[in-house]
Amino acid sequence: MVKSTAYRGPADELIGLSSCVTTLRGQILRLSEYDINVLLDGESGTGKELVARIIHQCSPRRNGPFVGVNCAAIHESLLESELFGHKAGAFTGAKEATVGFLRAASGGTILLDEVGDMSESLQSKLLRVLEERSVVPVGGTAPEAIDVRVIAATNKDLAQAVQQGTFRRDLYYRLNVVRLHIEPLRQRRDDIPGLVEHMVQRVAHALSVSAKSVSSAAMAALTAHDWPGNVRELGNVIQRAYVLGNGPVIEPEDLPDDLFAHMTERSHSPLPSLDEAVRRHVALALGASGGVRTQAAEMLGIGRKSLWRLMRQYDLR
Repeated sequence: MVKSTAYRGPADELIGLSSCVTTLRGQILRLSEYDINVLLDGESGTGKELVARIIHQCSPRRNGPFVGVNCAAIHESLLESELFGHKAGAFTGAKEATVGFLRAASGGTILLDEVGDMSESLQSKLLRVLEERSVVPVGGTAPEAIDVRVIAATNKDLAQAVQQGTFRRDLYYRLNVVRLHIEPLRQRRDDIPGLVEHMVQRVAHALSVSAKSVSSAAMAALTAHDWPGNVRELGNVIQRAYVLGNGPVIEPEDLPDDLFAHMTERSHSPLPSLDEAVRRHVALALGASGGVRTQAAEMLGIGRKSLWRLMRQYDLR
């Protein structure tokens, strides 16, 4: 793993030494203590829910509930009731009253994932909730106070949606007090070895089997892939290698064919510069050693001071 072997807190669950992950980790630690709304944006599978959970765990609300809601996964006709709750008899089939996700998260944090898919009508009602800090259940008339921190997440460009008139401008500014962008995995390839090591250990624990190692050829294929599904796709590939692979080492034949098709396409491109090759090699050593610099230096055949200079030169922290 690329993170330090000494666990210091929830923010260490963000695996990586790249500058964007280091920056994101610092931003989380700074904003967590302030009870303000946060907007997370990034491609699908980049780990927005993980970041939201870390913000919650680092905040004064850590002892309260964390409630995650995928707004795109719930039908529009049901989402209002799911968010705000409803009174008994509010609609056909509503035999009992429900509190709804917003009140269930009171005292803690609610994640509104894929908030960009919310209907215009529901956007208006959510805006009122944020302004008045209270909800009116479906079928009810009296507002009920809530105390909840809202984190919204989206894989869409909400600023563009505002310009196109599909997302309310006032709601956008209510949600976008602090915006954190999560880079796609292809933009932080140096983090892949550390993520692979973390996932190998996690899958082994989940399956109650011995952890596998990853051959250099397999790691090269994993590092070269563009990962359109980001971290989620990488996790699926590691699980597949455990289920279908043979032996204690994950080899190239245990990986999906499309990873190698991508490498073949890349083979026709110019070779990386020597500078880039050195940077990648150092990052691979750090990932393989779990971030232990003494071991990484031994792998590279250099001293700790030389490794430290290379880490500073290539912004590998």
